[in-house]
Amino acid sequence: MAERPMAAIYARLSEEDRVKNNWQNNSSSIINQVMLLRQYAEQMGWDVYECYTDDDWAGADRSRPAFNRLLRDAEQGRFNIVLCKTQSRFTRELEMVEKYIHGLFPLWGIRFVGVVDNADTSVKGNKKSRQINGLVNEWYLEDMSENIRAVLTTRRQEGYYIGSTPLYGYRKDPERKGHLIVDPEAAEVVKLIFHSFANGMGKTAIARMLNEKGIPNPTEYKRRKGMIKKAPRHKAGTLWKYFSIADILGNEMYIGNLIQGKYGSVSYKSKKNKPTPKERWIRVEHTHAPIIDKNLWDTVQKMIQERAKPFSTGEIGLFAKKVRCKHCGYIMRSGKGRGRHYLKCSSRHVAKDSCIGSFIYVDKLEEIVLEEMRRINKKFLDEKCLEDEIIIQETPLENIEKWKQQCSYERHRMDQLNTAIKNLYLDKVKGNIDAEQFQVLYYELDSDKENAKGKIKQLEQKIEQVQLRSSGQRKKREIVQEYVNPFKLNRSMVELLIDHIEVSRRDLETKMINIEIHWNF
Repeated sequence: MAERPMAAIYARLSEEDRVKNNWQNNSSSIINQVMLLRQYAEQMGWDVYECYTDDDWAGADRSRPAFNRLLRDAEQGRFNIVLCKTQSRFTRELEMVEKYIHGLFPLWGIRFVGVVDNADTSVKGNKKSRQINGLVNEWYLEDMSENIRAVLTTRRQEGYYIGSTPLYGYRKDPERKGHLIVDPEAAEVVKLIFHSFANGMGKTAIARMLNEKGIPNPTEYKRRKGMIKKAPRHKAGTLWKYFSIADILGNEMYIGNLIQGKYGSVSYKSKKNKPTPKERWIRVEHTHAPIIDKNLWDTVQKMIQERAKPFSTGEIGLFAKKVRCKHCGYIMRSGKGRGRHYLKCSSRHVAKDSCIGSFIYVDKLEEIVLEEMRRINKKFLDEKCLEDEIIIQETPLENIEKWKQQCSYERHRMDQLNTAIKNLYLDKVKGNIDAEQFQVLYYELDSDKENAKGKIKQLEQKIEQVQLRSSGQRKKREIVQEYVNPFKLNRSMVELLIDHIEVSRRDLETKMINIEIHWNF
């Protein structure tokens, strides 16, 4: 007797589903999804291995716990069918559709079935409709992201606070959404910080004073009040530091002005954020009650300017915000003594017994990083081969300009093709064209789009190569040495290659400092 197929059920519910419908009574709810899929499996004569459910997770989120557990079990061959209500419940990303449903699942001997939208990898000719569904879901994600961003921008411009947790010193108004009210307990600490600085106390000294008084830092305060749940990795995570004092002293939200949009998402597919240029910050005055009066604010800002280091050039340090203390996890601060720049952990200066304190000279750290780069390059790169591949030649500036114009034209063409593909799908939905016509026209447009993308890549590579050679003025040896056997680090190289560096305290016996470099590759 043949063995019955084994199916894994996957159900997902997002916050959007809750808002859009009364989810407890709607067919999209987790319970109803699972019931529907169990009944379908029973009708098909399939056994159910397990029900994997992700509640309150978006379809574009790749960190879904049950989703990732299902993928691990799938790779281990614990079942041979993945059963979902629709393909979009599994993922809304076209890239993930191609990677798993069309790529890895067939290799692992797994059939994918979407009950409602008839997605079934065992049906010949069904792949095109699944790809179209994936394309539509991708557009949905992009459009939804743009809509959300537009709504949030409008809310910020109207003076609504949209952060998940309020700024230290404030709390959310329970009577008025998007409005901040003063938190008396934390506000007193904010006032203490401003008055202490105005009376001549330094930022590190203020941090030490607060720690000696046993006052928790903003993150720890919010955790104790139930605003956040994540516990600190180290004891030092509950302490005040130089940077937290500096952030408070420079934040004009404490005089009643709302400043938002300092960070923006990298893309709708990623949760990572990146700093936004200051000119794009959204600033609205007099949106909430001030904690600090304007006269005190102006006094403090003037003192901060006067205390700026006279030898500072305004340039970002070589390892700025890249080096952490291995013992407490905090970013090491820069300083200068006896003619040498150094990095040190400041925890030991703001609280007793908080950290044993890491220390290293910048030039010594640069030497260690360069040596490690040379070791890695020697292991993985053939210097002679690279040198032979580089051809030095004069390239007229007008050629570069022409290539840039061609790039601009091809990008505009890609935008037009994307619009045409969207309109083509709408024509199919409206019945203006049949499925066969749609497929012919779609693949023609998609082919043109890929050609345009390839041309852009080729042009960008040509421009980059010319710029790298500095219009042919540098010799082959100079080019190869800079990237394969570098003698000097610069900030752009550190930013590109290094995620962060961990530095330990010098070992009392060996006199060695342990360095861990976490590369971006």
